[in-house]
Amino acid sequence: MASSPTDAARKAGKATKGGTSESAASDAEAQAAEAEALAAEAEAEAAEAEAQAAQARARAAALRAEREQEARRRAAEAAAAAEAADTEDVDADYREAEQDEDTAGRSWLRVPKLSTVAASFVVLVIAGLLAASGYMVWQSHQTAKHWDQEAAFTTAARQGVVNLMSLNFNHGDQDMQRLIDSTTGQFREDFEKSKTDFLAVMKGSRVITQAEVRAIGVESMTDDSAVVLVAANSQVSNSASSTQAPRAWRLSVTIERDNGQLKMAKVEFVP
Repeated sequence: MASSPTDAARKAGKATKGGTSESAASDAEAQAAEAEALAAEAEAEAAEAEAQAAQARARAAALRAEREQEARRRAAEAAAAAEAADTEDVDADYREAEQDEDTAGRSWLRVPKLSTVAASFVVLVIAGLLAASGYMVWQSHQTAKHWDQEAAFTTAARQGVVNLMSLNFNHGDQDMQRLIDSTTGQFREDFEKSKTDFLAVMKGSRVITQAEVRAIGVESMTDDSAVVLVAANSQVSNSASSTQAPRAWRLSVTIERDNGQLKMAKVEFVP
């Protein structure tokens, strides 16, 4: 029985729809493969970034200044790139949605492409690693700053105790001035007021004292002051006795910053 033109048209339509469905399925498989490749690439990049972050942690103390600057620069670039990518994706989606509305006469929500999601994920991972790296650099910088301050305060306390307990009547004026120069505040004023009497006693008794710091440590500290505990030995000779047995001392020394210099503000003998 001969086919009518209507039947032929229906068959042609079915064939066309079948071809369209196969093409759509092929495109979907291609997009899925692309998404899997991008995901694998993202995982590889994330693993590489984690390895780099681990290496950065190991050498953060030596490279803290360089790492901090580099982390800030890279974070800014990553944020700018992410913002630019998001803006381009939104604009493209908006234009496509408008075209579809004009053509189909209806509104619909565009689902982001898998490639866009994967790229955004990579950017977020990199940004997170950079933030963690920046925090570690900052923490390392703070620790190094603390150590530097502690070393400066202990050095000032050590020298101050030596100046205080090492005096020689043969050059008493110089020794007293060196001691006064290493003090500040009321402590300095007290030494300046008693300088003349102190020198008279020292020269009259022909006093020679020598001190050695045996141990030292910071008890408390701020940016401009610290309390330092010092253990020292001293040996004294004078007109009454050529040499006396060494004596052990424990002192609590307050160090304060005076015009950029660290000086003794208070000394207490600890029993």
